[in-house]
Amino acid sequence: MSKDTKTPKDTHYANLRRAVRDQKRERGELPPAPAFKRKGPVDKKPALPGGDVVWLYGIHTVRAALDNPARKILSLKATKNALAKLEIADAEAQPFPVEIVSPQDIDKLLGEDAIHQGVLLETRPLPVRKLDSLKDKPLILVLDQVTDPHNVGAILRSAVAFDAAAVVTTERHSPAESGVMAKSASGALELIPYIQITNLADALEELHRLGFETIGLDSEGPQPLEQTFSKDKVALVLGAEGKGLRQKTRSTCTSLARLDMPGAIKSLNVSNAAAISLYAARTHLLK
Repeated sequence: MSKDTKTPKDTHYANLRRAVRDQKRERGELPPAPAFKRKGPVDKKPALPGGDVVWLYGIHTVRAALDNPARKILSLKATKNALAKLEIADAEAQPFPVEIVSPQDIDKLLGEDAIHQGVLLETRPLPVRKLDSLKDKPLILVLDQVTDPHNVGAILRSAVAFDAAAVVTTERHSPAESGVMAKSASGALELIPYIQITNLADALEELHRLGFETIGLDSEGPQPLEQTFSKDKVALVLGAEGKGLRQKTRSTCTSLARLDMPGAIKSLNVSNAAAISLYAARTHLLK
């Protein structure tokens, strides 16, 4: 049989792989697919942005993006009601194209499950930031393969609330900048650097050179987090739910610590653990 001959089984598994890949893109775990023109009938699936384009939606998310001087805006689609909530009185006076649309027009692009509140902003991704930009900062958060963009968005909100300087994560097995993550962050993505690095162990070593102590949160940590702090520059390291920190990450951290919970439930969602850890770190730094 020729190499180019596909069996029904080959086609079935190819379709499964494509479906999984598309779902990951929609969740923000993979970069958007490059834009291209389809031949034949129009696909009924929600459209995806292509190349270096990000779609943001939701009133708070879009307002924060519009207020961020580092964000390059390409275009805005909004209902008349959403424009009023965004406090945009004159659509034609904006420095980017503004299109008045219906909620159903945005549904066709994002899908009916997206809570877009009548607004869709097309932008470029935020500028890339480097770890050495954090050398004078006292508190950062590091994520070890936390894949859910909803969790990462909630973590970004907590990081901004406790005045962390950045959220650092890996390029692989972590969500890329996306509408889902930005909506969950409710504007926080525009207020704190989201730095994606290639190798987490190397990044932790660089943070050590910059003067940070790196504390990995682990349920089996030798002592409570509040008794672990020893420096005035802290990088908190949290792992994915379920598997926690990877072994290489654990061995690279300056120390491991636990969150003591006296109640019947002994584990927390990673975004909740991040908020409690940030509060403990901020309390230490204020002493």
